Amino acid sequence: MEPNLYMKKTLALLAMAFVAASTYAASPFADISVDDVNTLAKSKSAVIIDVNGTDSYNAGHVPGALNYEAIKDKLAANLPKDKSAVIVAYCGNPKCGAYAQAATAAQKLGYTNIKHMTAGIAGWKSAGMKTEPGK
Repeated sequence: MEPNLYMKKTLALLAMAFVAASTYAASPFADISVDDVNTLAKSKSAVIIDVNGTDSYNAGHVPGALNYEAIKDKLAANLPKDKSAVIVAYCGNPKCGAYAQAATAAQKLGYTNIKHMTAGIAGWKSAGMKTEPGK
């Protein structure tokens, strides 16, 4: 194999590995699907946290979700005593990283079962799921 071509292929493989590793490292919280969040919301068996800001929350959020912007200073009081309880954080869409504010805050409080609805509220709506307005 020509040395130049070998170098290009090696660099391409390294670049792909770097992208894969950085994508994985960027989200330490397990992804959860819209369908699974819908099931949790209906059964009220998880704490769901909307990290999109109050205006977005008031416009429509996952039913039962908490408005992180309104509770962030008293998050511990809004979470269950059971540190293994399911906590789901979400924001706008797969490119949005704001969810990490709530997920990291819950993790710092000792919660161990934190999920990220990567699809965000945009994916929720695209899947035809109902939202509820803020109060």
